[in-house]
Amino acid sequence: MRTAKTVSITLPPDLLVKAQKLALREHRTMSELFREALRRYIARDAEWDALLKRTRATGKALGITDEGGCGACL
Repeated sequence: MRTAKTVSITLPPDLLVKAQKLALREHRTMSELFREALRRYIARDAEWDALLKRTRATGKALGITDEGGCGACL
């Protein structure tokens, strides 16, 4: 049994044309193109969260926070 669900999205015409050209160039369906784009977006979001966690820990150790800026940054 198929577990995938159909989703409808709305795109501006210029973005649709770009997506169609990319799918054609890469020999993919539009569904494959958008699934891959979403997978990459999710992975990059997780990488960004990990980077923030590491840099905030380093900043905290150095007495630097991102919560109010710093006086020297004005």
